[in-house]
Amino acid sequence: MSLDVAQIDRRIRESFARQGLMQSLGAMLGEVSPGQVEVSLIPRPEVSQQHGFVHAGAVSAIADSAAGYAALSMMPMDRGVLTAEFKINLLAPAAGERIVARGKVVKSGRTLTLAQAEVFAESDGKARLIALLTATLMAIEGRDGIAD
Repeated sequence: MSLDVAQIDRRIRESFARQGLMQSLGAMLGEVSPGQVEVSLIPRPEVSQQHGFVHAGAVSAIADSAAGYAALSMMPMDRGVLTAEFKINLLAPAAGERIVARGKVVKSGRTLTLAQAEVFAESDGKARLIALLTATLMAIEGRDGIAD
């Protein structure tokens, strides 16, 4: 049974709203579509490192969530998703008006899904690639991501 776009959107938004870390970071869920999810944050002192850039941990967290939710958007409703591993390349300091991670599914499987997230720093209407994450995500049964 395939999900429609409205079901996917609702599923991802309900799950995202329950993520404590995303709330702590002030992260926001942007566009959601099958196989693609956007997560962003506005830089502020609480997510910065000692030089004033957004901390790599915060960049990694929104990239992991964007990739993970992109994977979840392709899974049946009775499945959840967990990150099995990820690698992130930090290409430039995370500085800008907004940091945005765009996750997309590369290959969706029954058990494992490969996804990527590109992370951009946006300033003055321009976007600069600052990180690239590649993740392997595992489908788990009985954890649909929807609250009872």
